[in-house]
Amino acid sequence: MTDVFDTEKRSAVMRAVKSRDTAPELKVRRAAHALGLRFRLGRTDLPGKPDLVFPSRRVALFVHGCFWHGHDCPRGARMPETNRAYWQAKITRNKARDLVVRASLRRLGWTHVGIWECQTRNAAALAQLITRRVGNRRKA
Repeated sequence: MTDVFDTEKRSAVMRAVKSRDTAPELKVRRAAHALGLRFRLGRTDLPGKPDLVFPSRRVALFVHGCFWHGHDCPRGARMPETNRAYWQAKITRNKARDLVVRASLRRLGWTHVGIWECQTRNAAALAQLITRRVGNRRKA
């Protein structure tokens, strides 16, 4: 099967994919804020450039796109028909990089929390997940 877009249009579509301020990331931010959690953005000094950082808890939270990070959900299991070898290699590299980031954060005394894009669809479940993994009260 061939791509539904021509090469130029596909390039434009891929350029439009954002790496920050994505819809799933904004949902996580809103949920964390509603729980009373305060966080920082843009901590480029930490491995992997976490999406949200909770400095007082030493928690680095990443919102992973299911496709881009190879989640085992239906969206993450999809593979483009065209340029399949490229995409498989890209996702494999992303997963390997994620493992390195987790280990680096652990060595620095930080806790890695990953939330998948598919976990952001249900607001109540997302709030419970954040509460379980990050907490809902300020640390003393």
